[in-house]
Amino acid sequence: MATTGGDLLRDELAAELDRMREAGPLKTIQVLASPQGPEVTLRDRGHAIVLSSNDYLGLAGHPEVIAAGHAALDSYGAGTASVRFICGLFEPHLKLEADLAEFLGTGAALTYTSCWNANHAVLDALCDAETEVFSDALNHASIIDAIRLARPAAKSIYPHSDLAELAGALAASNARRKLVVTDGVFSMEGDLARLPELVQHCREHGAVLIVDDSHGLGVLGARGGGTAEHFGLGADAVDITTGTLGKALGGATGGFVAGDEALCRVLEQRSRPQLFSNGLAPTVAASSRRALGLLAAGPGLVDRLRANVAVFRGLLGERGLEPLPGDSAIVPLIVGETSVAIDASRRLLDDGVFVTGFGFPVVPEGTARIRAQISAAHTTEQLMRAADALADALA
Repeated sequence: MATTGGDLLRDELAAELDRMREAGPLKTIQVLASPQGPEVTLRDRGHAIVLSSNDYLGLAGHPEVIAAGHAALDSYGAGTASVRFICGLFEPHLKLEADLAEFLGTGAALTYTSCWNANHAVLDALCDAETEVFSDALNHASIIDAIRLARPAAKSIYPHSDLAELAGALAASNARRKLVVTDGVFSMEGDLARLPELVQHCREHGAVLIVDDSHGLGVLGARGGGTAEHFGLGADAVDITTGTLGKALGGATGGFVAGDEALCRVLEQRSRPQLFSNGLAPTVAASSRRALGLLAAGPGLVDRLRANVAVFRGLLGERGLEPLPGDSAIVPLIVGETSVAIDASRRLLDDGVFVTGFGFPVVPEGTARIRAQISAAHTTEQLMRAADALADALA
């Protein structure tokens, strides 16, 4: 029997897996037997404290968030069954978008099934033959891929937070449209974009500022309004904000774009993720809206998160560990080599702490790390146990 293309592909993929195993351990996927939270039950390992979740406000398991999702599931069914211009959308979508715009102080907001899609939507819709995009070297992969797909006339990647380099590139550009895109909080470092200076440079050079604030919303600022609020900037300082519903706002899935009304209507008409992919499930829209409502009700959740981050950093310091500095809920510990990070994360899991080690190529060689993420739902006792386990694993 002749060898088929499928046979050849299977052989090539098997060989690729072998090479990946030789280069280092493959990623291990844990199976949860309980809801997401500060402490979970893993199917094969029992209880573990979670330091690897984006559920910054502890709302993924909040009774009101769950109830809102249940009610929408009963009222509207499992999904949208198509894109909104073909099959319509539901009341929870409109209410969520209105509430996002109100909370962020923008003219409008538009939801997507992920922030990955939201970033793709913005850059693809705004890039043309006269556009240059300027992007921080440590931006999230969704931004990097969005730029590739958008195919602007030119792109400039400036070294991480090197705004002198950015200013020079902006001054040298002859593009009719200049788009500066950055993470608000950089997910591997936990540091913040220098937004006040970015705003100034964009205004001086007629550039549009786009901020992916996925790790800032619900975490930074007095109300949890995000990175711009943290710096005391007005709602009009950032031209376009993208974000996720899968972190502080309930941890489910989904993303959004927030900006002026014309932007959102153009994206609704032209952005490919709106035109060719089903809309957000109404149950997710409803549960995310309730999470946003709990955040907007007062600073209690954000204050608790901020206090937990301070406690955890203090506990690490008492044990001789020095995380990278930062104001976000991301607390990275640099350990050097990838093998050290992977081995430490395995020992931590054996000790009942679920936290991920990151190495090359996710981060540069020699900067492998354990990345802890803190939640408002963590107790001090959980944070103490986790800090003890980290000190033992990294001794």
